[in-house]
Amino acid sequence: MDPGFEADFREFVIERSGALFRTAYLLTGDRHAAEDLVQSALAKTAVKWRGLRDPAAIEGYVRRVMYHEQVSWWRRRSRVAEVSTEWLPDQIGDGHAEMADLRLVMRAALARLTPRQRTMLVLRYFEDLSETEIARLLGVRVGSVRSQIYRSLERLKKAAPELSAVREFG
Repeated sequence: MDPGFEADFREFVIERSGALFRTAYLLTGDRHAAEDLVQSALAKTAVKWRGLRDPAAIEGYVRRVMYHEQVSWWRRRSRVAEVSTEWLPDQIGDGHAEMADLRLVMRAALARLTPRQRTMLVLRYFEDLSETEIARLLGVRVGSVRSQIYRSLERLKKAAPELSAVREFG
């Protein structure tokens, strides 16, 4: 790889790897699988880096590669023949039902937010953009972003008080 392109690629990886990892985790549901998925997508992107001209489209390309890699993995996995064994699978614990209930409550609480509030939360907490980046992206003031995020979180707390007791969502 050309040193100039290598420096650009390295900068991209350092800057966006956190957001890419979160997307991969949402696709896979597993931390280790997400790390593998990001590495695989970045390796494929490095090969094509010289041909990627539009800097704004690079992250979209990486995310598309991650999606296709994950879908390919699902398809390969579904072709594996199941074999019966003498051991029964582990039973699903009580915690599974509680987490499913919390997810349903969370989904209902999020549905009560305005589209603008949901957008702010997604950009801040899932895409890991700073308040300044969100303001620039949406064409609003940083104070507006802060107040929208604060109002969104307060509204979520009121809509679903049982969620405030949970520290981490699965």
